[in-house]
Amino acid sequence: MSQSIRDPAGIVRAKRLPREQRRTQLLECALQVFVAKGYHGASMDDIAESAQVSKPVLYQHFPGKHELFLGLLDTHLSALEHELTQALSTAENNKDRVQATMGAFYEFISRKDEAYRLVFTSGMDNDEEVEDRLERFHDGMAGAIAEVIADDTGQPMAEATMLGHGLIGMALSAARHWSRLSERPDREVSAELTARLAWRGISGFPKESESTESTR
Repeated sequence: MSQSIRDPAGIVRAKRLPREQRRTQLLECALQVFVAKGYHGASMDDIAESAQVSKPVLYQHFPGKHELFLGLLDTHLSALEHELTQALSTAENNKDRVQATMGAFYEFISRKDEAYRLVFTSGMDNDEEVEDRLERFHDGMAGAIAEVIADDTGQPMAEATMLGHGLIGMALSAARHWSRLSERPDREVSAELTARLAWRGISGFPKESESTESTR
């Protein structure tokens, strides 16, 4: 939320904040504007007005709308990556890891701030810097999943990484579809369905110990 004061003339002005706190506030306001208007429909004027700051103050923190959007994308991709990594690391077995990972995707998409629109519906898919960030996110998460698969099944990393990308693609596609529905199935039910589908596929690759036993 923006913080403001009213001067003696009755004009509302932004309260002076420490630099990092101001940056956070500007990002929060920019997210609201981008979600409401999309990247191409939003303007720096809109964001400054939402944050109750002058445009020079806004430009002190972000050189332009593109840099502001990238800052937001970095913030929320980092948060999503943290949540997914936590899901992978805290579950006790692979079936639970799949369930937790799918749940984290749906949790992200169901958040009230609708930050998922930055990733799915911003209209910036062809922007080189946006594409690069999304690709690094996908590669990072696929690699994290691949390590778990390789450790558990003995699959070579190249093959495990293919499976990791497949699971990430499935999660993103299903969650994106869910986000577009006017009447959505329950979030937890949707996550469970997606997890069950993913698990039916990944469980077809036996644990290394089981594979060894079957060849004796």
